[in-house]
Amino acid sequence: MLDIKFVRQNPEKVKKACQEKGVKVNIDKLLKLDKEKREKMQKIERIRAEKNKASKEIVSIKNDKEKRKIIVEMQQLDKEEEKEKKVLKTIEKELSELINQLPNLPLEDVPVGKDDSENVVVRQVGKKPKFNFKPKDYLEIGKKLDIIDTERAAKVAGSRFGYLKREAVLLEFALVNFVLDILTEKNFIPIIPPVMLKPEMAKGTGYFEATDVKEAYYLPEDNLFLVGTSEQSLLAMHANEIFEEKDLPKRYIGFSTCFRREAGSYGKDTRGILRVHQFDKLEMFVLAHPQKSEEEHQMLVSLEERFMQELEIPYQLVKICTGDLGLPAAKKFDIEAWIESEGRYRETHSCSNCTDFQTRRLNIRYRTREGKLNFVHALNGTALAIGRILIAIIENYQQKDGTIKVPQVLRKYLNGNKVIPWLKR
Repeated sequence: MLDIKFVRQNPEKVKKACQEKGVKVNIDKLLKLDKEKREKMQKIERIRAEKNKASKEIVSIKNDKEKRKIIVEMQQLDKEEEKEKKVLKTIEKELSELINQLPNLPLEDVPVGKDDSENVVVRQVGKKPKFNFKPKDYLEIGKKLDIIDTERAAKVAGSRFGYLKREAVLLEFALVNFVLDILTEKNFIPIIPPVMLKPEMAKGTGYFEATDVKEAYYLPEDNLFLVGTSEQSLLAMHANEIFEEKDLPKRYIGFSTCFRREAGSYGKDTRGILRVHQFDKLEMFVLAHPQKSEEEHQMLVSLEERFMQELEIPYQLVKICTGDLGLPAAKKFDIEAWIESEGRYRETHSCSNCTDFQTRRLNIRYRTREGKLNFVHALNGTALAIGRILIAIIENYQQKDGTIKVPQVLRKYLNGNKVIPWLKR
């Protein structure tokens, strides 16, 4: 969330950020409620001061009639205080709802745009494959090699699910080990986190406001949300904690299954495993000193690019405009891999600096050397979204005979095998 003092002092700046992000929040009403809250709190404090004064006076009074008079006055003050507290509670609830709808402010160098059509391509890296045959779609290849099965998954679980089989499974774990080898050398702590969140922790991530809540799977009997990305449980892990300044940054690499309803994608990518309800992902997550968060953001983006370059998958780096940032992010980059069968790039990675937007909600702070408490900055970046990377590998490494070359960097994790299939059929 945003600091209410900042909103109070910079209403026009906040209004501009809401407009640029396409978020509708009544800032004037928010400020009016904030003023009413402060006035009510002051009134309650005055009532309590009067009660304290009366309770001190009553000790020295010997006249019973005077005592009864003061007792009656104190009872009236009690009733008045309870009345004001009820009104304050209503104001606080309404104010909190409005504050939680506020988006994080875009950083100054974020391009202004209404939606993803106005994102900016920073660079394209790698050569698109040139085939001396008519390339096939990844799903056609996956079915023929019996490494992807969406038909049986639909029978079992419905649409937007898939079975990974045989070499696809081994390729997944090769990708996991490939990433872990690189990131553990850079002092990222490997984590397999819970994939369920309490509502207060889910809300603290900033992804469950507005339309984003429709993306989440909720288990009413357990009052728990399934995570859409392991970033959510990695962030919540440090709720209400205080770091020492010297211990920052804290870097994590989380591996988990993720769950999304894909509520806003009706009719899009219904075929195959590109846009599914359940998928595995490796997620980088960092808690950083505010003065170092931009540096950490660039580091995360460079790692994402390294993974793509070592896998030799052609991609483009995209700077996300204000209208496509989402609620928590102040700045964001995407990486999109070349998908030959579609003749275009498709998103495989995102990387966001969420500044103190999430940590303020979850009260994650650090203590300076002088003893002052400040909020840390939270950053996240996809290391690999497994299903989408498998698609990119199949599409870019397919061969004329229907087999798939194994990327050079993964072969050491696959007993040196160079081509899929290698398992007995």
